[in-house]
Amino acid sequence: MRASAFLILCFLALGASAQKHHKKKTAHPAAPAKDVPVQIDSLKYLGEYDVPFAAPFHGTTIGGLSGIDYDPARKLYYMISDDRSEVNPARFYTAAITIGGHGILGIRFTNVTTLLAANGQPYPNAKTDPSHTPDPEALRYNARLDRMVWTSEGERIVTPAKTVLENPAVTLVTRAGKYIDTFALPPQLRMHETPEGPRQNGVFEGAAWADGGRTLYVSVEEPLYQDGPRAGLTDTTTWTRIIKYDVSTRKPVAQYAWKLGPVARPPQPAGAFMINGIPDIMWLGDGRLMLIERSFSSGHMACTIKVYIADLRDASDVGPAISMQYAPPIHPIKARLLLNMDALGRYVDNIEGVTFGPNLPNGHKSLLFVADNNFNPLQKSQFFLFEVIP
Repeated sequence: MRASAFLILCFLALGASAQKHHKKKTAHPAAPAKDVPVQIDSLKYLGEYDVPFAAPFHGTTIGGLSGIDYDPARKLYYMISDDRSEVNPARFYTAAITIGGHGILGIRFTNVTTLLAANGQPYPNAKTDPSHTPDPEALRYNARLDRMVWTSEGERIVTPAKTVLENPAVTLVTRAGKYIDTFALPPQLRMHETPEGPRQNGVFEGAAWADGGRTLYVSVEEPLYQDGPRAGLTDTTTWTRIIKYDVSTRKPVAQYAWKLGPVARPPQPAGAFMINGIPDIMWLGDGRLMLIERSFSSGHMACTIKVYIADLRDASDVGPAISMQYAPPIHPIKARLLLNMDALGRYVDNIEGVTFGPNLPNGHKSLLFVADNNFNPLQKSQFFLFEVIP
């Protein structure tokens, strides 16, 4: 408790009465502790666990698991579903995941929490209110603040028949899913009818608390229209952004440029859908993020998942830049490739979330990835466990 000159004077003047008042005074909250940097040399694959398709739980259908985070005090994992309130209201799940030195032993879902809008009600679906339907993607819990943030990609539908514009969002909530506040959007991230701003379904996919909860990083999955074309097969200048927020003000303070790699495989048939983007990020300390790139091409069921260590320390702020296509960043984010999951020699689906788990029996950190099955029976809700080799 901080000493107070006022209380000392009161104590001298009033004696025991002031001492009684002093005992009732609420302690001032301590400043957030500094993050402990995580050192990673490599990752060792330990095992996979798949949740059955359309598994029921408490009146909902498990699927679309797009973000995962670990609560070490409660030894539980939180996983957001990207269901746009279509199958069930927008929500996140709580689960206990039992891991060992040789893999995942089991996953037991323990709770489902409905995310509430500012009016205190569940979010609507696209049929009832398309301009306020969320597209949940990332979820992060901060134990020091006892708060969660979750991201929505919003919506951009511009056709002769209809126009739906909903801005992406970063929302602060309680563990009970109750709305607290939203973070301010940089002007570049607002949806437009014209080809500027975010692309549909290519916006806020990843989030990471940093600096003891004082900072939040949010990643943009694909390039903004003004920053250049989507990833192609031979790209060299495809840029997207990572936004840095001051949590106390809920305002963006910087933006950094990430150079996306090319799409891993040609689509079949030629000209069909393909994508490469950032599905999640995670804070490692010392100005570094773990960053995932996820590449998918039509005609191929598997995704190519690349995991990077991204270093923001020397990156320049590109927030003022109107277009990175015409004014490329001078100092983009530096990166080291940590893992290409193609090297595992196994089927890897649509990885969209990553988190550290508890320490393994040998004392090394565990690392878990989760795949979003898009509520598609041909896809899997996969969990991959790795050992962090420092």
